[in-house]
Amino acid sequence: MNSNPELRDFLVSRRARLTPQDVGVEPFGGARRVPGLRREEVAFLAGVSIDYYTRFERGRVQNVSDEVLDAIARALRLDDVEQDHLRNLARTKGPRAVRAGRTMPTRVPAGLQAVLDAMTVPAYVLNGRVDFLAANAIGWALYPFAGDGDRAFNASRFQFLDSRAPDFYRDYDLTVRNNVAILRASAGENPHDPGLVRLVGELSTQSELFRSLWAQQDVVQYSRGTKRYHHPAVGDVDFEYETFEMPAYPGLTMLVYVVEPASRTAEAMQLLASWAAAPAPAQVAEPQDPAQRR
Repeated sequence: MNSNPELRDFLVSRRARLTPQDVGVEPFGGARRVPGLRREEVAFLAGVSIDYYTRFERGRVQNVSDEVLDAIARALRLDDVEQDHLRNLARTKGPRAVRAGRTMPTRVPAGLQAVLDAMTVPAYVLNGRVDFLAANAIGWALYPFAGDGDRAFNASRFQFLDSRAPDFYRDYDLTVRNNVAILRASAGENPHDPGLVRLVGELSTQSELFRSLWAQQDVVQYSRGTKRYHHPAVGDVDFEYETFEMPAYPGLTMLVYVVEPASRTAEAMQLLASWAAAPAPAQVAEPQDPAQRR
């Protein structure tokens, strides 16, 4: 039995996207039953034995050195985020292992809320499940759906389970792909977080689109980019965004939108400013025990 199916599935997916021609090696002989690189070719590129790489891919090698992980990452042409994901998966001891103290945060310190409130552009604090744990008033106004439920607004649930999402996100296909890739990276870092396990299970059960994207094994992290929405009250708005990791608050990320001055989006934000005077929606941490939701 494979002792680390997540590691196996990730490596198989990375092998499948490369050909011998892509990496500059002569194809190993024999009929190719699967697309992409064979284990033998990855082993050759990484400078390890075929037996070792096969056992590693199956999760049967412990205490893998950084040098070997780096060599396998180079062989598979992994980017920085994928390399981190590989290291996380390689050091997970199995699907039932428990890591004490690795659950994701569900509350935001008062000091962080004060920082958000001092900003004049939409700004948020998120955890690895893409729970919107805090925002400033203009941020909540930009997401008018955030106060609909009795728990923290979760972008993943909204994107896959709410019929309003495809109209709200003008780049819906890209948005949901990136969302799943963020969750996949979080699952590698926090594989036994109970809230994340429940979320993935819920989305896998209720969304065929989520299941298909989850199976692709892609990983990504928030950095910077463009957000394009169709707001139900003010129409189309466009933002650049930046994200900030906060070492003092492990597991939390600050997401800040940039509004171009004198733009249509700036005008829309002025219209939404009247919403900012209303109380922000109450954010309730997701209960650890599903029975508490009843």
